[in-house]
Amino acid sequence: MAPLPKQKTPKSKQGMRRSHLRKPSVKLSECSHCHGVRLPHTVCPTCGYYKGREAVVIGQPELPE
Repeated sequence: MAPLPKQKTPKSKQGMRRSHLRKPSVKLSECSHCHGVRLPHTVCPTCGYYKGREAVVIGQPELPE
């Protein structure tokens, strides 16, 4: 037979054990072009710039050929 605990583990004890299992907080950077908030190492969603140059054209619809 498998060993069983003598008493129920309190919720506070469970919480203390799981305290490091939380999701990591999201780190945000400032865009050097428009000074908007963006994720690091990604193209800015408001202006389309990445590392000081335009990577994506924002706001102009592409025409099908």
